[in-house]
Amino acid sequence: MTGAGSGIGKASAKLLAHAGAKVALMGRSPESLEEVLADLRGEGHFVVTADVGEEAEMASAFATINARWGHLDILVANAGINGVWAPLEQLRVEEWDQTIQTNLRGTFLTTKFALPLLKARGGSVVVVSSVNGTRMFSNTGATAYSCSKAAQVAFAKMMALELAKDRVRVNVICPGAIETNIEEATEHRNLEEVKHPVEFPEGEVPLTGGNPGTAGQVAQLVWFLASDASTHITGTEIFIEGAQSLVQG
Repeated sequence: MTGAGSGIGKASAKLLAHAGAKVALMGRSPESLEEVLADLRGEGHFVVTADVGEEAEMASAFATINARWGHLDILVANAGINGVWAPLEQLRVEEWDQTIQTNLRGTFLTTKFALPLLKARGGSVVVVSSVNGTRMFSNTGATAYSCSKAAQVAFAKMMALELAKDRVRVNVICPGAIETNIEEATEHRNLEEVKHPVEFPEGEVPLTGGNPGTAGQVAQLVWFLASDASTHITGTEIFIEGAQSLVQG
């Protein structure tokens, strides 16, 4: 599981471990991964440190998993950043590249190096995308992020068809507002110059009266798509956002 140190990653890892799966936690920060590892139920879980955007590190990480297990049944590609949200004229090329490298290249490398392990006996890939770039386009300034998330959906659909013969399913989760710490690492710069002012008097999330969803709710959807309850579902994106995108799209 990449991005295992995030809110959604932690919740998903705990749920998978609770259900009896052995979990390999992957990310850049060994400290945060060790914290997650300590909370997992059962045995056989371990940590692999790698930057999802770096080819050599990802190749080495999956070689480690291969040596330990020899196969994978479930792959959760959850690593991602919001990056910089700014008017396009002010968005620096290196800022664009950083977001695309982590979110899109990271998904590509994660899936690419996992494929031999998944093909060993079939499996499920779950890509965590977003409502941004797929149903919502009103977060002006989030151009790099939205493009990376839209591309993840296209990538998953292409892989779903290509890998069907290998009994590997590929699906996408598109969360809306979720209680995580990703906003803390987001830089918003001069968005007032391009943002269209809109008020939502009853809140932006109709189903919950404006309250965001939880990482645990997303984790339940991850488990559904990873489990035998979804064996005939592939190439599909599922939105988990309490009708937020229907209001804000």
